[in-house]
Amino acid sequence: VQLQASGGGLVQAGGSLRLSCAASGRTFSSYAMGWFRQAPGKEREFVAAISGSGRNIVYANSVKGRFTISRDNAKNTVYLQMNSLKPEDTAVYYCAAAQIYSSTPLGYKYWGQGTQVTVSS
Repeated sequence: VQLQASGGGLVQAGGSLRLSCAASGRTFSSYAMGWFRQAPGKEREFVAAISGSGRNIVYANSVKGRFTISRDNAKNTVYLQMNSLKPEDTAVYYCAAAQIYSSTPLGYKYWGQGTQVTVSS
C-alpha cells in the first residue's frame, strides 16, 4: 500500500484545514487508517483512527470535538477535517495503514510522506 498525504498549509488559529490521504491498491477497505502527527523535538503522536468499514473511530483527547476522520473506500481516500485549529496543532501530519485497528504507531505498517500543518497565533 502506498499512501500520499496532502492538504497541509498555514492557517490562523481558529481556522480549518482538510487533509487527504490517497492510497494505492484494491484492498483499501481492508485496512484501518490512522492519522498521526509529529512536532519538532517531540515523539510521533496519535491523532485519529478509523476502521476499514468506517464504523469504528477513535480520537486523541487533544483533538476530540475539533477533528473528524472519515474515509471514502470507493475513492481509496481517508480524510482528516480539522476545525478550531490551535498553535499546538502545528506538526507534520502522517497518514498510515494497518491491518488491525490501532491507536499506536507500532500497529501501522504503511506510512505516507507527511504534510506540514502550521497554525499561527
